[in-house]
Amino acid sequence: MFSDYSGNGTGPSKEFSAPSSLGAYQAGSYGNEQSIQEAPIDSNLNNFKVDDNIVSVDETTFFFQRDLRTGKLVNLPNLIATGDKTPFLPDRVAKSIPFSSAKLPEILNHFSLKPQTRDANTIGETIRGCERAAINGEQKFCATSLESFIDLSISTLGKQIQLLSIEFSKETKNPLFTISRGMQNMGEHELVCHKMEYPGAVFLCHALNKTGVYKVPLVGRDGTKANALAVCHKDTSGWNPKHMAFQILKVKPGTVPICHFLFRDTLVWVSNSTAK
Repeated sequence: MFSDYSGNGTGPSKEFSAPSSLGAYQAGSYGNEQSIQEAPIDSNLNNFKVDDNIVSVDETTFFFQRDLRTGKLVNLPNLIATGDKTPFLPDRVAKSIPFSSAKLPEILNHFSLKPQTRDANTIGETIRGCERAAINGEQKFCATSLESFIDLSISTLGKQIQLLSIEFSKETKNPLFTISRGMQNMGEHELVCHKMEYPGAVFLCHALNKTGVYKVPLVGRDGTKANALAVCHKDTSGWNPKHMAFQILKVKPGTVPICHFLFRDTLVWVSNSTAK
């Protein structure tokens, strides 16, 4: 993990804990570059066993829209994982530090990191993910401060927006949940913001055409209640054919809507005018 530079006010806090992966967002995986992850297991929700043994229930990654319904059992280990608590750098500090692959040596020097280390490679991967060209029908940006996070979101969606996050009634170690009543369709005018690994908070926010956002109430096997977020992509025709979603669901790009739950530290901006 990154070292603590909180003493000088320009680095990450002691609470920084980098997430283990990029979650459902994979840099380049929606476009023509090869996906950086392989499908771990067949995660079609129809393969669930009837008992409550966690080992016997396949992890829920990508699934069909018809399975986003009340009473469905889901296994969401990434939802209950501890989120990345790295805070934003102050706006003036974020603006003073370059954020580009061309300036990587300068960035590493600022954070006193040596090249070719894990942390240095992680910073490079995050920057390259932010520099990735948008695919057809996608709007994207990376925010490195709270001010830019708000300003760029407003410039993309307008001023009438609200920020959604994942909430829990209590902490739990049991990833098994059942979708309960009260699911809300928040519309298709959205920005999904994935938290990236970096010494200060960086969110990669992107909007894909024909993508719906849903607030999904869950009840855990141990009684824990959660308000999760799921997205359904209705047009996957521009995705990389090697994307893990197609491997898992055994379908081809552009044939059926594909859904997935979001990780705990993912935030979503939605337009108030389109929420249903």
